[in-house]
Amino acid sequence: MNQPLARKTFIQKYKDVMPTGAGALFLIQIFSTLSFSVLYSTLILYATKGLNMNDTLATSITGSFIALNYFLHLLGGYVGGRYLSYRSLFGLGMVSQVLGCLLISVPDSNYLLWGLAAFLGGSGLNVTCINCMVTQLFEPDDKRRESAFLWNYSGMNIGFFIGFTIGGYFHLHQAYRELFLLSAFGNLIALALTFYNWKLLKDRDTPFVDASRQEQKNFRLIGLGIVIALVFALRGLLQHTAFCNQLILIIGAAMLALIITLAIKQPGKPERHKMWAYIILALSSVIFWALYQLAPMGLNLFIERNVDRHFMGILIAPQWIQNINTVVIILGGPLLSIAFTHLRERGINISIPFQFSLALLLIGIAFAILPVGISFASAQGYTNFNWVLVSYILQSVGELFISPIGYAMVGQLAPLRLRGLMMGMWMMVTGIAAILSDQFSKIALGSTESTNPLFTNASYSHTFGMLGWSAIAAGALLFILIPVVARLTQERKAANMKEVTEEPRSDIKEELANDTLGA
Repeated sequence: MNQPLARKTFIQKYKDVMPTGAGALFLIQIFSTLSFSVLYSTLILYATKGLNMNDTLATSITGSFIALNYFLHLLGGYVGGRYLSYRSLFGLGMVSQVLGCLLISVPDSNYLLWGLAAFLGGSGLNVTCINCMVTQLFEPDDKRRESAFLWNYSGMNIGFFIGFTIGGYFHLHQAYRELFLLSAFGNLIALALTFYNWKLLKDRDTPFVDASRQEQKNFRLIGLGIVIALVFALRGLLQHTAFCNQLILIIGAAMLALIITLAIKQPGKPERHKMWAYIILALSSVIFWALYQLAPMGLNLFIERNVDRHFMGILIAPQWIQNINTVVIILGGPLLSIAFTHLRERGINISIPFQFSLALLLIGIAFAILPVGISFASAQGYTNFNWVLVSYILQSVGELFISPIGYAMVGQLAPLRLRGLMMGMWMMVTGIAAILSDQFSKIALGSTESTNPLFTNASYSHTFGMLGWSAIAAGALLFILIPVVARLTQERKAANMKEVTEEPRSDIKEELANDTLGA
């Protein structure tokens, strides 16, 4: 009698900590990320080695692919919850990704572009959907959202770890067809998990849910039409990457103007302040992501050609080196969540602008040390692997302080009806940064057609150093502005209000912690 009762009490306490549906989204995140991680880490290598493209064309296609992927999250925020439910759009996206992987598996440049277009028709829209499905589980000022996103971000990086690992293995064996077919299977698992948890993932407080049955039918047709038309449009944009990048920058500037206008028109002062804080933090994050997105482009080629990748007699694939990032994120996400909870229980608030400034400083140092490593290169021009190891660790820790925290920030700062739009714009920032990364990668590659590190090290060293010190300067400036931005986010006020409202339940939290430790 007492044992089932105790079990029920523990489950109830668990639900007080994390809402139903969070665990399902964690699993879905793992498998939905796998195929993107394969393309993210392997596309430029497949284009240059598998399809014999030149470096400039391969970099342009990779840069446009990454930029479009993140840029389309803005469209995902608009379509999802309005013309299709978040869960429906996510499922449709998984189907599109399966088709894309199947097309990419055909070793032909035309099939590659069609496959990338179909894949982007899914991945570009559904990331915003899964983030909104997580966000809608919480109230605006609920700090548990931050922990949920940290756990979800760890789940995403488990998917990256699997994708990078198999991507590196098949890359070393030049078995690209098998690699992309396996990626399609990962998407099918994510689709099956979505259908299994369909009822748990229903929309809450969205225009689509509030519409009548007839309106929902019409909206579904419009949403499906948008997705199909998008694939054909993407095929054309991938064919003309220069125009594609210019278009993204123009739309990005227009969206910035729109968000500024919406901020000015907010009826209340607190809402206006929060949106201005969002704008400042979004602009500062462009610098971080411009450096971070060098990993699948210029930094990937640098590691492939200019770094001694032999370790204990084993040749390490470039994709495996990116797993340094995933290990840090997988382990660091939950640890950071626990640390934040521990500090807040003791009245220590770690503000969002502080975390952003720290992220900029860390990624700046990560790139600033690479020229030092290059200066100690071997007689053949190969840089020691340890410099790359330290650089990736610093980048990864910086990512923890800006990416999952950024998702939680949108839920905290965005008005309810603008949440999808602002989540999409937040993801779009990474796409704009990817365009800058494309240009920086071409600068790093230099004008020479040689791949000999003795000829290319100087260009890489100059570019990495310039970018690293620029990020350090930006991080220092944001650190100085922390008091101003923190007042705009109103974090301290929200924390004090939550502390007052939750004080009667502190005993429950202590009991849950004791039960967890005892288990």
